[in-house]
Amino acid sequence: MTTPPPDTDPPFLSLHTAVVLVISVLIGLVVGGLARLGGTPTALAVLAGLAAAGAAVPVLRTLIR
Repeated sequence: MTTPPPDTDPPFLSLHTAVVLVISVLIGLVVGGLARLGGTPTALAVLAGLAAAGAAVPVLRTLIR
């Protein structure tokens, strides 16, 4: 009986990239939710969340090492 070769494929995303993206999505959801709860129309709240998530990526990339 032969054993299969070990999986040598690299991961699709590094752990650093995954953590940065997950935290930025959470920041975007919080900002968008707070904007919506504050009375902003839904479309503008979505744009605020997307802008916050996009702005958080470079900041988190430098903060998380």
